Amino acid sequence: MVTIIASTNRPNSSTLKLAQYYQRQLAAKGMQTNLLSLTQLPPNLIETDLYGKRSEAFTTIQNQITATEKFLFIIPEYNGSYPGVLKVFVDACSFPESFYDKKAALVGLSSGKYGNIRGIDHFTGVCHYVNLHVMPLKLHIASIRKEMDEQGNLTAEDTLRFTNEQMDKFIRF
Repeated sequence: MVTIIASTNRPNSSTLKLAQYYQRQLAAKGMQTNLLSLTQLPPNLIETDLYGKRSEAFTTIQNQITATEKFLFIIPEYNGSYPGVLKVFVDACSFPESFYDKKAALVGLSSGKYGNIRGIDHFTGVCHYVNLHVMPLKLHIASIRKEMDEQGNLTAEDTLRFTNEQMDKFIRF
């Protein structure tokens, strides 16, 4: 199973739109994926699913994560790094079965001009710690609001080329 994770709980985010774009493009290439938006997390996750506790609401998400063999994290820039809700999500997931010896690809995005370079580096460290194997080609999409049209499609030729290359490598990874 392959799961795309839209790594923010912000409603109607560019992150979710980009995750949906990746899902459509991967489907066109023959790869079926599941999409998990962190907006789907239980609102009281910090109280109910950390430190060995497990809520019924998170059990379905945990089962999906456990069954996943490859992840594609779409990660927006939050204050020069990645969203705190992504770290809480990783912390809430069972260890080691959630991520250990599985594979991941990372895509950073930002409304600014760096595409979350630093946040992707920070999250790579977390991935290594939980023994999640990260694909070397990581993308950084800057100025995301200028990169997507109203239908949620990427439009810049170079971004299309790079995302297409990353998807092809992810399929083979």
